[in-house]
Amino acid sequence: MASLTAAAVASAAVFPPTPPNSFLGSLPFQSSYAVTSSLSVTRRLPHNRSDFTLIAQRRWMRPKAPGPSLSVRCSSALSPELKSTIDKVVQSQKVVLFMKGTKEFPQCGFSDTVVQVLNSLNVPFEALNILENEVLRQGMKEYSNWPTFPQLYIDGEFFGGCEIVVESYKVGQLQEVLEKALQS
Repeated sequence: MASLTAAAVASAAVFPPTPPNSFLGSLPFQSSYAVTSSLSVTRRLPHNRSDFTLIAQRRWMRPKAPGPSLSVRCSSALSPELKSTIDKVVQSQKVVLFMKGTKEFPQCGFSDTVVQVLNSLNVPFEALNILENEVLRQGMKEYSNWPTFPQLYIDGEFFGGCEIVVESYKVGQLQEVLEKALQS
């Protein structure tokens, strides 16, 4: 029977004990990281039926942070010029997809899924490859307040990402929204 404390179980899940002669002990990066955890396990051995306690300790040292000269700046990737440009793009077409890759060659499974959904509905849409421009990629995350891609815009409004598109397609909501947008 093994007896574990809650802290030991949590530590074991994050930092499983490593056998003494494992390959991790010989890696050069081990001494450059720091987190400490302990695990104490009591179990009965099947061979001689005696109890023993195994105590494993892991020590990792993190690199030290730079001194007081470190300055951190939080700046917005969405400049007024970029916001204006994105507004124009989103308003210029009825359906716009910001995706990884192109319509013809999606470079992400989620982007590919949304392209397939739109193609199955025979919807004309404009696709922009966010992988070609890192400023656009970061700016779009702030513009839509949505951290992932693809991002679908219908009639100038953010509709959602892949999961939302797929779910709304399954229940028929996407078709209704697209028909309404394309008729106006």
